[in-house]
Amino acid sequence: MKRCDVAIVGAGMAGASLAAEIAGEASVLLLEAESQPGYHSTGRSAAFWSETYGGPFVQPLTSASGPFLADPPADFSERPFLGPRGAVHIARMEGKTALDALAGEFAAAGVSLGRMGRAEIEAVIPELKPGWDHGLSEPTCADIDVAALHVAYLRRARARGSMLVPEARVLRGRHDRHWRLETTAGIFEAEVLVNAAGAWADELAGAVGARPVGIRPYRRTVVQLRTDPPAPAGLPLVIDALGRFYFKPEAGGRLWVSPHDETPCDPGDCAPEEIDVAIAIDRLETVVDWQVDRVERSWAGLRSFAPDRLPVYGFDPDQPGFFWFVGQGGFGIQTAPAAARLGAALLLGHAPDPMVAGIDPAPYAAGRFA
Repeated sequence: MKRCDVAIVGAGMAGASLAAEIAGEASVLLLEAESQPGYHSTGRSAAFWSETYGGPFVQPLTSASGPFLADPPADFSERPFLGPRGAVHIARMEGKTALDALAGEFAAAGVSLGRMGRAEIEAVIPELKPGWDHGLSEPTCADIDVAALHVAYLRRARARGSMLVPEARVLRGRHDRHWRLETTAGIFEAEVLVNAAGAWADELAGAVGARPVGIRPYRRTVVQLRTDPPAPAGLPLVIDALGRFYFKPEAGGRLWVSPHDETPCDPGDCAPEEIDVAIAIDRLETVVDWQVDRVERSWAGLRSFAPDRLPVYGFDPDQPGFFWFVGQGGFGIQTAPAAARLGAALLLGHAPDPMVAGIDPAPYAAGRFA
């Protein structure tokens, strides 16, 4: 396929999910710069689904995605993508205002949050250090099988006729009644060009003559530890109300810890910095009396945001046939089903799917940066 209706640049979760939704109604090419899809962001996710993550304007997309992820159609997956976890937002006295604000932000949206005192927090976080006396439970928080979800979207896109072209970095492109794209895998033509390039979104826009919208990549670090005592399997996701860390258990008594870092960086294959690994361990040790036996591994992934930290969905107001589907930061996995349905409706000009019929797309419109 050298000519198609829609060329999607980027085959991570964003591009794969959108391709799966529109393939069948349009011929679709997925152009992926790497040899495998999802290498930089999707494959390095901390793997949880939380309705509070991303803020009140992201929550409708997360909540709408929940039922699909918990009980997907049989022809999409034989197993659910969500597993029980629960989350606890914790604070010392200096973070109590932030905890109160979090509760207030989501009260009207119907997100299940419950106040916790010291005794209740200690019951779910063993060997909690003094001072962490304020908590907020988020029982709906779940683990998410990121790899399985990504594979399922790629499989559905392929089954509906979409073609994935790896190692196809876009070098330049121009629009003259249709798009002509020069890539490292050859020349392709399309009626619509979708920018799902994540951290490379503004770079792609510049290469094809569109105006960048200010997508900025940030590095996020995760460390896998062994502790003594081992992390309890039933430990919830633990989140600092002031945004300085989160940690969650993994198989075999391991613990994943992040210092919740957001370090601006250039698009690329980012690696963890030793200082961020050390900060992650230090912040964990301010919360619990667990000895860190060893660091098994660490990694970093890219999280890309627009200036207002909301996703960007829709046609560019100035560049014909150029559709934005980017800026999904760290919440692109948990919002993928709803985002893809919303994106498909905007791209194809359809009425919105029932999953997203109650979500106003205006806050995410590409034209807000015009």
